[in-house]
Amino acid sequence: MAVPCSGCSGIPSIWPTCPPNGHCSAGWWRTPIVIELLVLFGSAFLAATLLPFYSEVVLLVQLQQGGDPYLLVLVATLGNTLGGVVNWGLGRYLLHFRDRRWFYFSAAQIERSQRWFQRYGFWTLLLSWLPVGGDALTFIAGVMRVRLWLFLLLVGLGKGARYAVLVILYSSTQMLI
Repeated sequence: MAVPCSGCSGIPSIWPTCPPNGHCSAGWWRTPIVIELLVLFGSAFLAATLLPFYSEVVLLVQLQQGGDPYLLVLVATLGNTLGGVVNWGLGRYLLHFRDRRWFYFSAAQIERSQRWFQRYGFWTLLLSWLPVGGDALTFIAGVMRVRLWLFLLLVGLGKGARYAVLVILYSSTQMLI
């Protein structure tokens, strides 16, 4: 019978346990905790890019399984912010492809986002977590050549706040049950 080793912390998971001798030969990066955090990071990253994905579901499942809320918020925020950097880079370097059929944003979306951005400035990046329009804001930030450090700060704050509120709401509903 397999026993969990100290590297796996003995936390039950959907992933297989360690070999019978109790020592992980797979390495720390293949422990259930690390793999689950990589899944969360990947889902948050994909959710922030142009692909439709919902990292909130992965976050809530991991919370329900007893994941550390602070670590989950940190990993999800990092993944989601770096996914936003992809959009920023696309806006900065690939706007000349906007007339192509495969281009994700319509001319109307780009124009509307640019007007918003020109009217309210870089502070709109605090709203980049919004499910509708958030990806367009990160793209437009690249088009408008927002400095990367400022982009990372504002987008990270906005997306981090969203995940923190989600964890707080989840925790408060668990106290009621």
